[in-house]
Amino acid sequence: MTNCINMEGKDKAQELMELWMEESSTDYRKLMAYYECAIMEVETKFKVLSKNFSLGDDCNPIESIQSRLKSSRSIFKKMQKKGLPLTVEAIEKNLHDIAGVRVICSTISDIYALADAFVGQDDVFLVERKDYIAEPKENGYRSLHLIISTPIFLENQKRMMEVEVQMRTLSMDTWASLEHKFRYKKESSPYIDEIAAELRACADACANIDARMQHVHDLRNKA
Repeated sequence: MTNCINMEGKDKAQELMELWMEESSTDYRKLMAYYECAIMEVETKFKVLSKNFSLGDDCNPIESIQSRLKSSRSIFKKMQKKGLPLTVEAIEKNLHDIAGVRVICSTISDIYALADAFVGQDDVFLVERKDYIAEPKENGYRSLHLIISTPIFLENQKRMMEVEVQMRTLSMDTWASLEHKFRYKKESSPYIDEIAAELRACADACANIDARMQHVHDLRNKA
């Protein structure tokens, strides 16, 4: 099966996904394993940077490192939505966020300093950069997104894999998590505009906290 088919109803979509998974199971499992290896590579790079920062006089900018692999259902739905062929090759070529690493930093300046140190490594290749801190999304979302390509070393080959890296402060991450949880799904709801306005106000309040914490950080460094 090489093409997406518009199937009505969840049962038909589930049946199509299961059929595709059965036909592509070996190659698909290999690809997912490669993405898992790429996640481990990126996590290790950030852990090494974290250790390096800890050796100096500066505070460690990394609060936590999280990772995730996009689910088969999410991959299937995204390929259907894009109208792309359901093949392992098409998935790897067209989806750039299957492997994800999220790095939570103390301040905004830490995000940019850490990002520069990360992409400055000679085996990290920047594919795309989206700065939603400098230019937040309309709903108030803030984060620095990097799509990078990095090699993984297998038994008899080197393979380049893409990973999406999201870098946020603690307040940005808290807001994004709660926004996803509280966002109203029913577009016909009479409260949708009020909810959107409140979430945007909360995002602005979080941005103000980040600005003030950045000021505290800068004053500390001057002391």
